[in-house]
Amino acid sequence: MKFTDASMVPPDLKQPLSNFLLSLADDEFILGYWDSEWTGVAPTLEEDVACSSIAQDEIGHARLFYQEVAALTGSTPDQVAYDRSLSEYRQMQLVERRRGNWAFTCARRFFYETSDQVRLASLTTSTYRPLVEAIGKIEREEVYHQMHSIAWLNRLANGTPTAYKLLTESLQQLWPDALGIFEPFENEDILLGVGILPVPSSELEQRWLGEVVPVFERLQLPLPIKKESSSEDGAPAIYRPTIAARTGGRHGQHGADFTDLWDQMTMVSRMEPGAIW
Repeated sequence: MKFTDASMVPPDLKQPLSNFLLSLADDEFILGYWDSEWTGVAPTLEEDVACSSIAQDEIGHARLFYQEVAALTGSTPDQVAYDRSLSEYRQMQLVERRRGNWAFTCARRFFYETSDQVRLASLTTSTYRPLVEAIGKIEREEVYHQMHSIAWLNRLANGTPTAYKLLTESLQQLWPDALGIFEPFENEDILLGVGILPVPSSELEQRWLGEVVPVFERLQLPLPIKKESSSEDGAPAIYRPTIAARTGGRHGQHGADFTDLWDQMTMVSRMEPGAIW
């Protein structure tokens, strides 16, 4: 069955679908918010413009997903974005941390953009038509985000000893968060059953690691992943993390950095509930 718009979604599917869309939207929104802080203070004027543009793109992508949540819940995108409690946000742990230094931002951006590429590609066959249409718009911009993130990973890894040191330190801090990127969504089994989510998160994680591991091996970067041969002939290798993933974001568990950000970004909404600007 295909769902052409929100009105086609049966009542028992609306909450699982809304939470799934919130996860996608909150990832983009929170990362865009943090990265926007580089505007005016990035290492070069060119990066000032690039960071501002990428952050604006991500927040625009979030709005596309928030619009669909609003259609499902009878609210508005602004209400969805700002009128929720801390525990109602569904972003992954990776995007919650403060922006840190430039190497930290570049490391996080690489993890995020490569995983986002894998997830968006899988969703192009979703049975929820508005999601497919939104992804069609998003992917055109994400191509440039991915190119930017890969270019900076290579530049820092092959740069000065200081640049390499800062990058490897950032990657070591972020790997637990990165391994939580594909934390299963709430009610994932329900979404898989109706084709809204075409591929389980565990399979997407393996696809993502299959792309990331060769890059890290080539650049001699920290890699807490063990590669094992599959027991089936011709099957892809299996990647097993050697450290624990940091999870909980998909289920409303968030850290101090996001608590501070939430307090800041929802301040006006909480001061004037229901206000129309």
